[in-house]
Amino acid sequence: MITIPKGTKDVLPQESYKWQYIESVLREVASTYCINEIRTPTFEHTELFLRGVGDTTDIVNKEMYTFDDKAGRSMTLKPEGTAGVARAFIENSLYANAQPTKMYYFTPVFRYEKPQAGRLREHHQFGIEFYGSQSAQTDVEVMSVAYDIFTRLGIGNLVLNINSIGCPECRARYNQALKDYFKDNLDKMCKDCRERFDKNPLRILDCKEEGCKAITKGAPITLDYLCDDCKEHHRQVVEGLEALEIPFVVNPNVVRGLDYYTRTVFEFVSQNIGAQGTVCGGGRYNGLVEQIGGKPCPAVGFGMGLERLLIVLENLGLSTGVDKPADVYIAPLVNEAKITATVLASKLRRTGLKVDSDLMDRSFKAQLKYANKTGARFMILLGEDELKANKANIKNMTTGESILVDIDTVEKFTF
Repeated sequence: MITIPKGTKDVLPQESYKWQYIESVLREVASTYCINEIRTPTFEHTELFLRGVGDTTDIVNKEMYTFDDKAGRSMTLKPEGTAGVARAFIENSLYANAQPTKMYYFTPVFRYEKPQAGRLREHHQFGIEFYGSQSAQTDVEVMSVAYDIFTRLGIGNLVLNINSIGCPECRARYNQALKDYFKDNLDKMCKDCRERFDKNPLRILDCKEEGCKAITKGAPITLDYLCDDCKEHHRQVVEGLEALEIPFVVNPNVVRGLDYYTRTVFEFVSQNIGAQGTVCGGGRYNGLVEQIGGKPCPAVGFGMGLERLLIVLENLGLSTGVDKPADVYIAPLVNEAKITATVLASKLRRTGLKVDSDLMDRSFKAQLKYANKTGARFMILLGEDELKANKANIKNMTTGESILVDIDTVEKFTF
């Protein structure tokens, strides 16, 4: 038997309503902020992620699903959503429109890593991308989108951690401070962090190895190395969150795992999905558009793991929607009634009702049992007597009451 690849998961028909519920809430909240959907390809040229995500990240170094197509071009299944949106922003000249450009997306993402709770090798993300605004208020609004989503879903146990990692100018000073701090401990650090020391010491702060984490506890913090402009931007972000009464913690350990971030970075963390509890993360990436070939353009956004979000909802006992049963189950009790049942089902579906009908040639007893099992609110019985009288026997499955209605006018009945 062929089995599912490691790190992937089927969403079965009896579970899909949960995903539809979450997606509907996300779309509704995005709509209240006047954010429109964008859809980008599942795979892109590998160069996009090398230039955009950064060659010092674990994603690029270890986790990408990369292959050569039949023309010998290197392609990669998207490991995150932002780089593809930035490419689309440039390629489709969205920068020429009135700004800001506000977009959201749903996408599968692919990372070859050890499967974790809610983080599979193929998992799914919801993301928000705002382009064109330098304002700290834009950062606040993006975080507000996430906060409103969690509020709508009833999640109240999340912690918003924020930090600023500065601009390239103050980042250079901070990187030197990190090198000065780490240089005497390099021999105690993992192989990856020894490589990061020269290429991008900021990435050391994101290492998950326990030994490296212990060393980084006393490292310099970014907030002490911010230039005046970055300090003011951070101050305005804090002020905006306070004005909206969004609870948060300034956490200098938040740096995020992608090279394109600048200034604001943030994470919403849950205690309900194990050690790797980040359910939403994002920040500002003012240099990304320029890095992949566009003109300089500020941007800010976030990514939210749908599998992790579903785990949080279920662990907290919160609603994940309802799998609505059929409004009507039509039971043809004789062969002659099958065509009539098919026509009647079609008419009722056109009125917006959810209608099911027997396709298994079950007996009356078996059909009644099946209709009860599926939770249908009404059952229409079409037997020999009903056909002769051109009637439909409509049975209320809650009260047990039945009524005969002309088959030609069943769609007018109030179900």
